[in-house]
Amino acid sequence: MPSSRSASPTSRASDGAASAAASLRVGRPAAAAAALALKVALAPLLVAQARATRRRAPVLPEAEGAREGALGARDASILRVLVAGDSSAAGVGVARQEQAVVGHFVRALQRATGWRIEWALRARTGLTTRGVHDLLRAADPFSADVAVVITGVNDVTHQLTARRAVRDRAALAEWLLATVGVRHVVFAPLPPMHRFPLLPEPLRRVIGGDARRHDAALARWAATRSDVSHAAIALDLDAAGMASDGFHPGEPVYRACGEALAVHVARLPLT
Repeated sequence: MPSSRSASPTSRASDGAASAAASLRVGRPAAAAAALALKVALAPLLVAQARATRRRAPVLPEAEGAREGALGARDASILRVLVAGDSSAAGVGVARQEQAVVGHFVRALQRATGWRIEWALRARTGLTTRGVHDLLRAADPFSADVAVVITGVNDVTHQLTARRAVRDRAALAEWLLATVGVRHVVFAPLPPMHRFPLLPEPLRRVIGGDARRHDAALARWAATRSDVSHAAIALDLDAAGMASDGFHPGEPVYRACGEALAVHVARLPLT
């Protein structure tokens, strides 16, 4: 039975830093070196394509609607869930939070568990993982059992290394576990950016390769932890499932991600 304050964190900051460093030592330096060489060779073209893509990309608003709520019977066991992240967590690409990832996630989690789900969303467009950490530290506190973090695309577009991105995720997870008192942190996977319709080739291929390396590093690090997990979600994106900007999810993708995250959280050993 979930209990919002019945367990203490299982790791401390020093353990998190050590596990993050250890997981990155088993990376793939040859692949990273090859990717860097390709970027250097294509640098003028990639910069031009990135600038042109920013100019032509429409700016879509975040989804409207409540960012806190509860779903389920009042006398049921309670699970408190925090969803935090960037524009995809904020629901850019759909009109209402009910259509966004948090809406699908909360409804699917309540159906799967029968628990009363008390939830809060803390998200903003354009944030890196470190930016999400800063947002949460500045936001009104929400005492959660589980935190679901949806971030990483902006780490890639800001050209952070996979090593730096994992360090930032480790710092965020440690803060959630040790300071906020969250019992488990779930990181959503990075999307297959090589399938984003907005991105031209070869920018799409280069950015997509970076996203895959970031996600693989995240998965390796999370596998070293008992209080952090990486939720693998198989997505085969096409234009029909994306928002009108060709970069953000549309409702079909939000539904698939929300339901997959609900299955992942429902299977966590929270009793």
